[in-house]
Amino acid sequence: MSQFAALTGWQLCAKLSPSIHHEYPQIGEGTNIARQYRVNERIQVPRVRVIGENGEQLGVMTRDQALQLARQSDVDLVEVAPNADPPVCRLLDYGKLRYLYAKREKESKKSQKSTELREVRFRPNIGTHDMDAKIRKVRELIGDGAKVKITVRFRGREAVHQQLGLLVLKKVADDLKDEVRLEKAPAMEGRSLAVILLPAPKRGEKPEKVETQTEEDLADAKT
Repeated sequence: MSQFAALTGWQLCAKLSPSIHHEYPQIGEGTNIARQYRVNERIQVPRVRVIGENGEQLGVMTRDQALQLARQSDVDLVEVAPNADPPVCRLLDYGKLRYLYAKREKESKKSQKSTELREVRFRPNIGTHDMDAKIRKVRELIGDGAKVKITVRFRGREAVHQQLGLLVLKKVADDLKDEVRLEKAPAMEGRSLAVILLPAPKRGEKPEKVETQTEEDLADAKT
């Protein structure tokens, strides 16, 4: 039995790597499905072994017969094993496959972002307009699932006024109190004061608890 016979949904997406030649228009960015595979009239071999939508073996037949079966079921004929003798094709909804693949890729990217550390830098004497713009950037990164390092950089004699840096971090924490939680409490790193924020969990920890923890840690920052 072909290795593709029992594959459905996500399993088939995993097997069909990133881009298939298809008679339909170009797939949107980020949703390509493996180019070495052919679909429908792009399949050029005279005879194929066909697997049904539910993984059942439909036997060996001409390509035209297989295409007719696909049309009758309102699905596509996808060549999943071109090097087999005869090549193996599967009946499946190519539009649904593209959707599942795009969804899988999106979830994969989101998972990668969740472990990615991004940094947003502030100055201790930052103006209101710049502060608001940078907080919006932090909110955007947090919304994408990334962890964010907030860094306040001191220059020259500014380093003796670390309380200004704490005020900046507290402003960020207050504005994002319902959206973040602390991974690392504020601490000096050379001439910078830094804190690492994570997206707040959707369940469990209450926003009020995050706010209290944030304010306490800001007050107890290591210098």
